[in-house]
Amino acid sequence: MTNDAPDTVVLVHGLWMTPRGWEHWVPYYEGKGLRVLTPGYPGFEIEVEALREDPDVIARLGVPETVDHLAAVIEALDAPPIIMGHSFGGTLTQLLLARGLGAAGVVINSAPTEGVRVTPLSQARSLFPALRNPASRHRAVGLTPEEFHYAFANTLSEEDSRAAWERYAIPAPGAWIWTYGLLANFTPGHQETWVDYAGDRAPLLFLAGEADHIMPASVNRSNARRWGASPAITEFHAFPGRDHWTCAAPGWETVADRALTWALEHAGAARPA
Repeated sequence: MTNDAPDTVVLVHGLWMTPRGWEHWVPYYEGKGLRVLTPGYPGFEIEVEALREDPDVIARLGVPETVDHLAAVIEALDAPPIIMGHSFGGTLTQLLLARGLGAAGVVINSAPTEGVRVTPLSQARSLFPALRNPASRHRAVGLTPEEFHYAFANTLSEEDSRAAWERYAIPAPGAWIWTYGLLANFTPGHQETWVDYAGDRAPLLFLAGEADHIMPASVNRSNARRWGASPAITEFHAFPGRDHWTCAAPGWETVADRALTWALEHAGAARPA
């Protein structure tokens, strides 16, 4: 790293997860001399097991308060960090970059911001557990081990997928899945996951997995293209054979290295006038 390169990486988790999902990345990046922060959503400071026992905080969570919470962490730093987000953490990362935060951003298997209309069948099937009952809009919705295997870890064995589910999985706010996964593109006006796709921001890389069921590469590719009117750098890369569990599945180091190398190379890149 050069002396003016970012020295901090902020890792933002997605739905059905907590900061524990980054437990491999933290020492890996710290070993490269970086400070690594893994802020949870508001109320997620407790452990996975406690959130499973009392998911009320999950059910009541809102996107604006979550973005504000993450923004406060970033704004308290001495210099703009690299921001990386997985799944819905990728949506949040895009919202943070759109606020002018961060030196560079990387989104991994990102959930889309508003206006991305690609919905492959595997995505619909993955989200169906949260969408089959309208009452789930007011609840925290979990995935069974079998549903997790299909949506998150379809390249793993059933045994390895279940071990990941047991260690990491929590319920997700049903309201988010209904509002931003199903209804955002059909609701008049801008919703909370809207960004100005023509706006300037820090450089942004989309990393996708060609075997991802819940946030397929086609969704990420479409999301990246939506930023075409922006003067900022936007790039896309898809990893063959990698699923949604790519940040912890075997070979996750390749993803972590690609994300960090790109971010350090592009951080602070001059933005066109």
